[in-house]
Amino acid sequence: MADLADLRDRNAAFWSGAAPGWVRHADRQDHWGRRLGAVALEWLRPRPGERILDVGCGCGGTTAELGAAVGPTGEAVGLDLSAEMLAAAVARFPNGRHPRLRFMVADLDTLDVVPGAPFDAVHSRMALMLLADPVTGCRTLRRALRPGGRLAATVFRDGSTTPWLIAAALGAAPHVGALPPLPVGDEPGPFALADPARARRVLAEAGFDDIAVDSHDVTLTAPDDPDTVADWLIEVGPAGAVYRAAGPSRQAAARAGVAALLARFREPGAGYRLPGGLLLLTGRAPA
Repeated sequence: MADLADLRDRNAAFWSGAAPGWVRHADRQDHWGRRLGAVALEWLRPRPGERILDVGCGCGGTTAELGAAVGPTGEAVGLDLSAEMLAAAVARFPNGRHPRLRFMVADLDTLDVVPGAPFDAVHSRMALMLLADPVTGCRTLRRALRPGGRLAATVFRDGSTTPWLIAAALGAAPHVGALPPLPVGDEPGPFALADPARARRVLAEAGFDDIAVDSHDVTLTAPDDPDTVADWLIEVGPAGAVYRAAGPSRQAAARAGVAALLARFREPGAGYRLPGGLLLLTGRAPA
């Protein structure tokens, strides 16, 4: 396994290359991908007046949802590694119309103190698995919570429960060239916290109490538009950067390759039903 400095550099480079795709598909991520974090929002039950930190907020959709829940007396703060995504978040949810939202660029892997702490709760949709050092990152989150403050996060289970994620890379790769190095073992990536025992151990070592790790099966729905759905999944996945660098004919071939692998999840005229296996990680800061 690479050392932490190398993993952090690799993370920064990957998300710099991935950001344009996430920005382009921000609305689709919010709507088509919402089920990936819904169980964390349901468990968290944000209350009016609370201050909530949204870790790995991307282009701000989940932060805005949290902000609506905490109302005019609360605050939702989105944190992400990508300055480009946060610029999109600020543009999508301007302060004049969303005065209780705030966004900050920070790398949780190296952040010792979260500005604005303490928070009542921490929320994260599909981000903790991307940390180079999840114990250290989660320890920072625990310190950012008030005593008794709560954490709710989702991560992927193993790849067999989310076959479309792998299909988007396998279908595109032959047409767009070599992908970035894929994660090995516990390296940061979609399945780094897929083992419930490891996920529980990370939260325990970070100092959380009342830890629970629960499996959930969800279904993402998308319209019956194979080209657009393939484009979305390629752009937000590991093939996104090389796909954008390819010419139009190679991009079209990549979309067709992904659409062929996704055909089993499509009902013509009705749309796509994409299965997903998640873990919901929850815990509380010591009172």
